[in-house]
Amino acid sequence: MSQTRMPDALFEAVKRDLHPVRPLATPARRALALLPVAIVLLVGMPLFWHWQTNALLAPRSLWTLSVIESVLSLAVLAAAFREAIPGRELSRRAVIVLATIAVIGFLVVNATSRNEAAVPLQTWMLWIRECISMTMAFSLPALIAPAWLVARALPNRPALTGALCGLAVGGMGDAGLRLFCWDGGYSHVMFAHGGAIAILVAMGALSALLVERWKDPGKKR
Repeated sequence: MSQTRMPDALFEAVKRDLHPVRPLATPARRALALLPVAIVLLVGMPLFWHWQTNALLAPRSLWTLSVIESVLSLAVLAAAFREAIPGRELSRRAVIVLATIAVIGFLVVNATSRNEAAVPLQTWMLWIRECISMTMAFSLPALIAPAWLVARALPNRPALTGALCGLAVGGMGDAGLRLFCWDGGYSHVMFAHGGAIAILVAMGALSALLVERWKDPGKKR
């Protein structure tokens, strides 16, 4: 048997390059670490709106449904963190099921608080802009935390990983938005609340792609 001895210089170079690293926490634990973000979106956004306008907030029963929506969003976030780990990517079926559950949860939670307001078209459009702008003001900064955690991993499908993060943060934002929104009609919910989530999904996908491009400029996606 032949044996090739590693040159001393190479051995020393490899030895100097070795250093202890912190093990990556499980996806569920990393998602739970962002529980304060979910609480800020669930509680902070309605309280800020109440402080700004002195408007009444939703009754206590609707807060329970918003808590459920926040929990579902944390589950989506855990799935995104798993997707970011090479070798642990979600199957196509799992992604479809996850997205379907998130959409159904969004529709069911908002359907229970349906209270359509009969207002002029101009007011209806103004409320859409207000809901989207309020959600973006709180949710875009909240998207930074999961984006940073994803950047620590090496996602093979960064656009999908970022989109799932955006979907999760969008769900958390909707959980707080519905507690002070004046219009619970289907059209408003789909255009304003659903539109805000769609924007966050796109922003999450784009930011993940840009981060991966910045980490490795020569790597093609």
